[in-house]
Amino acid sequence: MTHSVKNEQMDSPWRIFLLFLRLGLTSFGGPAAHLGYFHDEFVNRRRWVSDAAYGEVVALCQLLPGPASSQVGLTLGYLRGHYRGAAAAWLGFTLPSAVIMACFAAGLNYWPDVAAGGWITGLKLFVVAVVAQAVWQMGKSLCPDGPRLSIAILVAIALLTLGAAWMQVLALVVAGAVGAVLKLPSRAATDALTVPVKSRKPMVFAFVFLGLLVWSFVPQPPEGLGWIGAELYRAGALVFGGGHVVLPWLQEGFVASGVMSADTFLAGYGVAQAMPGPLFTFSAFLGAIEGSWSGAATAVLAVFLPGTLLVFAGLPLWSWVRTHDSVRAALAGVNAGVVGLLLAALYDPVWTSAIHSVSGMALVLLMWMCLAVWRVPVWLLAPASALAGQLLL
Repeated sequence: MTHSVKNEQMDSPWRIFLLFLRLGLTSFGGPAAHLGYFHDEFVNRRRWVSDAAYGEVVALCQLLPGPASSQVGLTLGYLRGHYRGAAAAWLGFTLPSAVIMACFAAGLNYWPDVAAGGWITGLKLFVVAVVAQAVWQMGKSLCPDGPRLSIAILVAIALLTLGAAWMQVLALVVAGAVGAVLKLPSRAATDALTVPVKSRKPMVFAFVFLGLLVWSFVPQPPEGLGWIGAELYRAGALVFGGGHVVLPWLQEGFVASGVMSADTFLAGYGVAQAMPGPLFTFSAFLGAIEGSWSGAATAVLAVFLPGTLLVFAGLPLWSWVRTHDSVRAALAGVNAGVVGLLLAALYDPVWTSAIHSVSGMALVLLMWMCLAVWRVPVWLLAPASALAGQLLL
């Protein structure tokens, strides 16, 4: 395997932290925008890695469960500063939005009457537009043909009629099996592996990941730190497709179980859209609502941990996965199933808990047009939607 890091000199964790902290404070726009910021900063400007190496890192992280942009960031930190560099990169990129989301949750806990305001309604309607746009974009890229579109729709039907946490897992497993059987087309990797692998412990990381995943399914006392950690770890371990897809997994654990109201859940999700950095810091809001600051810290660590373990386990295996047609076909099926998963969540709980009037539907259409046609940034639309809800609804 070839080595493409331009400069062998390692950076200090503190310097890596400061670089990613600046990105964590300014990286608006979601995962696709984050990858663009990283490319500009670490490929074009600083020459930490080559274009080819960066492309390999992105390809690996997009195939793994978890938040792809955060995984790319911590991988870049690892390549520049080993495990301490990875930790510094993750912390810098995640900390700003996580702290803001925890503070927002603390505000709702101190002033619960605020959650009954019209601005919450506006945020919920904004979430409808955001998730609809995510389904639209992911559907175009991940379901470009009849078989994959059929998988997505059948998964959505199954989840809407038989919705449960175990059903979500089963649906993605079946989608992957169908993809392998149908030999769904997927883009083959053509370049040599360019990511240097320094870890000799991939199996340790894989076993830790699997062990914690099994633990996350063990019943926990409700609303305690163990329960928060289990719910968030399970969500982070099973999310394919990026930040928006975490919504149905977390909804099942926090809303369908009766622990949290749909209004509070969707209000937090709406605010998370306006934050820089990774959307997975929505977990800080959920943890803080249920367990204050310790709950927020537990939730953030739990939801990001599985993706981190999989990156360190997957780097050495990437050269094998990328050359096997059956594996890529199965992953194409899983990605199509993810679209169906998000489509089901668009209806329940997002649509059913937000749209109750013609004016609400009109605001959703306006917000969707702003996102899809006019390309208005989400960090502007979120407060605008909250204000519209307060004034008009």
